[in-house]
Amino acid sequence: MKKIFFLFCLFVSQFSFSQAVNKRIDSLLNSIYKSNEPGIAIAIQENGKVIFENGYGLANLETKEKNSPASNFNIGSLTKQFTAFGILKLASAELISLDDSIIKFFPQFNKKVGSIITIRQLLTHSSGIIDHYAFVDTNIVKHATDKDVFNAVKNIDSTYFPPGTKYRYSNTAYCLLALIIEKVSGLAYPYFIKQNIFSLLYMNNSQVLKINNPITNRVLGYDTSQNSFKKLDASESIFFSTQGDGGIYTSINDYLKWFNSLQSGLLLDRQWIEKARSPQFPVDAKNKLSYGFGWFINEQNEFKEVYHTGSNGGFRAIAFSIPSKNYLIIILSNRTGVDLENIVQEINKILGVAGNFYTKIDALES
Repeated sequence: MKKIFFLFCLFVSQFSFSQAVNKRIDSLLNSIYKSNEPGIAIAIQENGKVIFENGYGLANLETKEKNSPASNFNIGSLTKQFTAFGILKLASAELISLDDSIIKFFPQFNKKVGSIITIRQLLTHSSGIIDHYAFVDTNIVKHATDKDVFNAVKNIDSTYFPPGTKYRYSNTAYCLLALIIEKVSGLAYPYFIKQNIFSLLYMNNSQVLKINNPITNRVLGYDTSQNSFKKLDASESIFFSTQGDGGIYTSINDYLKWFNSLQSGLLLDRQWIEKARSPQFPVDAKNKLSYGFGWFINEQNEFKEVYHTGSNGGFRAIAFSIPSKNYLIIILSNRTGVDLENIVQEINKILGVAGNFYTKIDALES
């Protein structure tokens, strides 16, 4: 009886502590996000168990629909981990090599550049490939595609630096990676992602943006730079619609399925997942910050931290994880003007996660 009583008391104590922690997190988020403004959806997973999940603010200022864990946000550059997964899937099947030069897949690419840039360098932002933004004819193109990106850069005969010598974040690189997936698999990028990830994980509401295609539970993005909330979504931005670098819409509920599949190696051999979430190219050697394949890696602390941010139109996102502890904070936001990295750090403090001050460098992603 004493043992049972002790266990009961322990359970009550832990439950009370958990409630107190959740109240602190909820209070923090309520102090940042007002109920009548755009906000976020968030989930926190610890030791493989979801300990906090909620929505704050509005998904749509006109309809007053609220954000929830089922709301579908554009996740910006969190898309890159899905694109990288697609490339690694093809590599694991020996359909490509990460050290293949891109001229193999794009024979019409400028030979001087295409013959010296590899898939691996595209994955790690070390290719030096010229950004496409200034070379897309915006008088003609109203909603850019990955093919528009390719056409914009295919004839450029220079790079920012010799490939493989420096780090420079590149959305262009991930648009090209999506096109490589299409060429090798024979499937359009959205269908490849759906067939190889979304359908297998029952991520039933997740999809890759295609202009004018409806999205279930769609959230609208808003910009706050002028001290007001201005809609800044796919229809307002020429480069919002590229796919391989930032085209995925997903929810908190679906993203948790994705993260847990990485933890278990459900969709791809764990050695490939480990490569993706391990240092592949240095970003800041002094601070032990590197890029993997679709992820930033911080090894400054006791436990390896794996994370990425996302930014597209009026959307912001962050996924911060410690894989060895099965720990994840995922925040999807439909407004600008709030530093999600600071929120992650504050939550880590509340939860007592040691060594959580991962390196912040301006413009980790462009």
